Amino acid sequence: MLFSVMQLLGGMILSLGWIPQIARILKTKSVADLSLKSYLLMLLGIALMEAYAVNLTLTGAGLAFLITNTLSLCVVSAVIVLILRYAGWNKR
Repeated sequence: MLFSVMQLLGGMILSLGWIPQIARILKTKSVADLSLKSYLLMLLGIALMEAYAVNLTLTGAGLAFLITNTLSLCVVSAVIVLILRYAGWNKR
């Protein structure tokens, strides 16, 4: 139980750590210094871990991992959408 709580708290902190980056992108409307390739690789890694988390949850373990990994997947996806949006915006 303790390790599940630690996983949940740690995962939430890691996932919510992307919020300042998203806020900065929205404020400045600039993604010039961000690497789309890096974020796509992170998304791929998180997606693979998501499949593992689903498998763990289906076997009766890993719910905290699934929750925090899903949150990370959503947040990194949001950054990618913003990179695509504002990279195109800057080219016009």
